[in-house]
Amino acid sequence: MEKRIFVTIADLSREDILYLIQMGQEFEKHPNREILKGKVIATLFFEPSTRTRLSFETAANRLGAKVIGFADPKVTSGTKGETLKDTIMMVSSYADAIVMRHYIEGAAQYASEVAPVPIINAGDGAHQHPSQCMLDLYTIYQTQGTLENLNICLVGDLKYGRTVHSLIMAMRHFNPTFHFVAPKELSMPNEYKLYCKKHGIKYVEHTAFGQDVIANADIIYMTRVQKERFSDLMEYERVKNVYILRADMLDCVKEKMKILHPLPRVNEIDYDVDENPHAYYFQQARNGLYARQAIISHVLGITLEDVKSDQTVIS
Repeated sequence: MEKRIFVTIADLSREDILYLIQMGQEFEKHPNREILKGKVIATLFFEPSTRTRLSFETAANRLGAKVIGFADPKVTSGTKGETLKDTIMMVSSYADAIVMRHYIEGAAQYASEVAPVPIINAGDGAHQHPSQCMLDLYTIYQTQGTLENLNICLVGDLKYGRTVHSLIMAMRHFNPTFHFVAPKELSMPNEYKLYCKKHGIKYVEHTAFGQDVIANADIIYMTRVQKERFSDLMEYERVKNVYILRADMLDCVKEKMKILHPLPRVNEIDYDVDENPHAYYFQQARNGLYARQAIISHVLGITLEDVKSDQTVIS
């Protein structure tokens, strides 16, 4: 069987995306199964993570797989000088698939080229975060009933935000209109604006986060200003509080509009928004379980029909 990888959302067709959403819906109905009994999933996190790592490990455990790996590279042989290639080759001897987060852009692609087992990219630098993108797509479809013709407002750190970069690529199949809301220092990189132009994706850039933008949005996607990506801390201090979403800003929004955030948040969404019916970021995080169950199953050759006919469901 051809080795399947999940490294970049750009590799997925429209049909692939809708297929994985369908698979996720099946796992949402019955998340506890033994469809991956006997499999071993390795989680290699060279960069800190809470939601991504725990949801991948929970996804594997709830499907009957065993999990090995690390969340702190300081406890690995990398501190002794072991190369990424050697680490990947070694872990491939123990696991059926590898979930990897790395601070270097392109690390997951490199790993996929040297590993004999499937690689799942759990985030590589400021480049991409395709599994987060799948749970975002799952959540958008869940709340809007479609991925087609939506107004999506991306707010905050659009320069370093790998989640928004992945979302742009994925939504190219569904005729979106994006509103990029960011200060000049954190504006969407030119490569992604060129990507939009190449694929006919409509976008408008804003520096003000006002009612005119909010009122027309189907999705408001807030992002954290990522301190860890800044080499100049003075620049971080200038922009860290530039956009804060508060409950009193939501009086004129569309009825079905939902607020998403890849989390963790700092202060870009005020706590008074949490009880607002438009807030959906905690449900979004929960959806990470189902989306990642679909991704792990897919790279291991499990099909949608296999999931539908699975007799290992645990109530």
